[in-house]
Amino acid sequence: MSLLMWTSELKRARGFFAAAAVLLLPTIVAAAEPLPAPEGPVILVVSGNIEVTNTDGGAAFDREMLHGLGLTEIETSTPWTDGVQVFSGVLARTVLERVGADGAAVMASALNDYTVEVPMEDFQNFDVLLATTMGGEEMKVSDKGPIWIVYPRDNHPELQDRRLHDRWVWQLKALRVQ
Repeated sequence: MSLLMWTSELKRARGFFAAAAVLLLPTIVAAAEPLPAPEGPVILVVSGNIEVTNTDGGAAFDREMLHGLGLTEIETSTPWTDGVQVFSGVLARTVLERVGADGAAVMASALNDYTVEVPMEDFQNFDVLLATTMGGEEMKVSDKGPIWIVYPRDNHPELQDRRLHDRWVWQLKALRVQ
């Protein structure tokens, strides 16, 4: 390879890495920014192996803080509802990125202390939603709220496996990163 070709390749590689750094910077900065204290009732606490906290127990989110991370809507059927439902909430991966989570699994706990291990891969590979509304209505504790882990099962046949049903935690209160 001539010196001219090598120099050209080096410049192109340097440009690629600079572009990648610019694209990744908002995610890195967002995770490093301090998390404000919740002003309303706390509906989710993320703890464990995380970098960003706002309490001694981890990262506490009220509804407004959670929604401030960006709402996403998915349409999917569930084993517990009739037909296709429209869910709105925050992607689990967005919450985990915001707190700088690092781990292979997340222990998801409900208000009744039901706890199940969810592989981190689920959140990375699928648009798993921390749903706060169903059918345009805010979910109440009496109807699987305030947060329900919802998988986009209709878009991915592999998510229709009955063995994954225990990961659909409703009345979610906490995520612990391990």
